[in-house]
Amino acid sequence: MYMYKTILSLSAIALMASQPAAMAQEAPTDAPSPGQIVATAEPSEWVAIPAEDLLVMTLAPDREGNPRKVVIQLMPAPFSQGWVQNIRTLARAEWYDGISVNRVQDNYVVQWGDPNYDNPEAEGAAKPLPDGLNVMEEDDYSQPSLKVLQKILGEISEDEISTVAEGAYNDSGEAVNSELVQMLLTDPYAVRTSFFEGFSFAFDSTDLSADIWPVHCYGMVGVGRNYSPDTGSGAELYTVIGHAPRHLDRNIALVGRIIEGMEHLSSLPRGKGELGFYTEDEAHKRTLILSVRVASDLEDSEQPAFEYLSTETETFTKYAEARANRRDPFFIYPAGGADICNIPVPIRRVADDD
Repeated sequence: MYMYKTILSLSAIALMASQPAAMAQEAPTDAPSPGQIVATAEPSEWVAIPAEDLLVMTLAPDREGNPRKVVIQLMPAPFSQGWVQNIRTLARAEWYDGISVNRVQDNYVVQWGDPNYDNPEAEGAAKPLPDGLNVMEEDDYSQPSLKVLQKILGEISEDEISTVAEGAYNDSGEAVNSELVQMLLTDPYAVRTSFFEGFSFAFDSTDLSADIWPVHCYGMVGVGRNYSPDTGSGAELYTVIGHAPRHLDRNIALVGRIIEGMEHLSSLPRGKGELGFYTEDEAHKRTLILSVRVASDLEDSEQPAFEYLSTETETFTKYAEARANRRDPFFIYPAGGADICNIPVPIRRVADDD
């Protein structure tokens, strides 16, 4: 059993876990806010999100005729890739065009899909799905730690990883290999939490045989499903609009997160039916989805461009520690820690002339 000696010291979260709030109070009162820290990041610390990994969802205009677009970043490999491939297939088949938001449950989720599929108020036949969709297993909700580390370190064996992992720190416990150092946090739902390619993850032990899974933070996008063993195809999707429902972790596939336009979904009227579904007399409340497109399929002038702050940088370390211990002038008592979902990875839209 090989331990993740890799992943423990350099981070802000290691600092916040070991630093009492009382000690944090001794810091200068003019300490920068998390936003101010992010603003100091060098251009090289930002990572471009490929257009192939972005979905642009266009909703019907609002009551005042204002356009509404939502941008979703899809989950990076090796996580949830069967569903992610299905979602690209569905988008390119224009299957999502004309579906609607059918469920809005307060402090929980917004869900969209075919109103005639698995909807208590369905009146017609379900929309046929395109051919060639993957059928995923429940084991695919998470991934082996070894597989994830091999993506970071290259195709090396488990024995080699254990040797390299021990080389992440020197005899004094100081990090000497930043690529191997990830930020960890104790968690009531998992042994540890961390970050990978800008997303938040959790895992159930420090052993390399452990599984790693994405977590249900605000704005994450998941796949609706029926009772087990059904795992969903990606035709029904939802996003979290309330307190992180971490009890859903490893029970449903997470396929991405909303990075722009969340306000167009979180502000929708709540459904009065079971689980927040719109009832028959609330059909007028459903929001029509005009189209969903993979951004790389759009004209160059229409492709949105985004970057996220690399979680392996010193700036992110400082930002995360500041999220856990706010010392900027408004705050009186630093919290001394932070839930993984309270450390959102900064994302910014890139202007055409950047």
